[in-house]
Amino acid sequence: MPPESQGPGGAPRGPQGGRPGGAPAGPHGHRHAAHAASGAGHHGSVPPGPPPSGGPPSGARPEPDGGPQLTGRERLKAGLWPPRLNRAQLIAAVLLFILGLGLAIQVRSTSDSSALRGARQEDLVRILDELDDRSQRLEDEQRRLEGQKTELESSSDQAEEARKQTVEKEQQLGVLAGTVAAEGPGISLTIDDPSRSVEADKLLDTIQELRAAGAEAIQVNDVRVVANTYLSDVRGGVEIDGKRVAQPFRFKVIGKPEDLEPALNIPGGVVQTLEKEQATVSVTRQEKIVVDALRKAERPDYARSSSQ
Repeated sequence: MPPESQGPGGAPRGPQGGRPGGAPAGPHGHRHAAHAASGAGHHGSVPPGPPPSGGPPSGARPEPDGGPQLTGRERLKAGLWPPRLNRAQLIAAVLLFILGLGLAIQVRSTSDSSALRGARQEDLVRILDELDDRSQRLEDEQRRLEGQKTELESSSDQAEEARKQTVEKEQQLGVLAGTVAAEGPGISLTIDDPSRSVEADKLLDTIQELRAAGAEAIQVNDVRVVANTYLSDVRGGVEIDGKRVAQPFRFKVIGKPEDLEPALNIPGGVVQTLEKEQATVSVTRQEKIVVDALRKAERPDYARSSSQ
């Protein structure tokens, strides 16, 4: 046999110029042995031998950060526990839990009513009749209670409200008609006429000016002034509704003081006209004026309410 040539570093080469076992050399002149020498009948190839001692187990990959090497099962276990849930996964888990709970309740309710499945037809008909009768009784009870509610509302609330409105309207009409006493803010007007030059027409002008300014109740001395009040001159004085009114004339007027007083004191108004007659006039605002002179309620002879 021809002598074997030696490679770099004194390593013996085979007949093909490679390493022992006929393994061809790598592109850089060297290659690691892939298999050990084989026996006869295997065409020079041998099954792989056991891994070198101290190497990684089969199927393991080295960790990129140089840490301990993990197998596929260990990586799967590390990926599943501890669980890493994001918001979408958490919402999906809650929805699945609610769905499962609803299915469990539905199954339980279905199982509870399963007792009727084994009932006879006669029993089922009797149960349906009883349910119909009970439903009819409940409907009758509902109608009866609704009728009582309507009756109570119409007989208590509406009647009470109508009564309140009637009383309030009666009081308002009583104030205007002079049949009830009244109180409120207003003014007091005093006309002192020693010369007795103030006649009925001057007092009527004063009343009309007060009404135009918003007076709601007027009393002159002890006479209540209403819509049908009339004034007349008599010997030595004035009569209001046929009753003699003595000097001085004291007006008690209920209304808005800010409107009543300026209406009397306007240039050329009531105060200046009375002062031209040598009368002394004083106007005072007051927070509370009491008009307590009353008139007898008289029933009209011809007029009737149109609502009757």
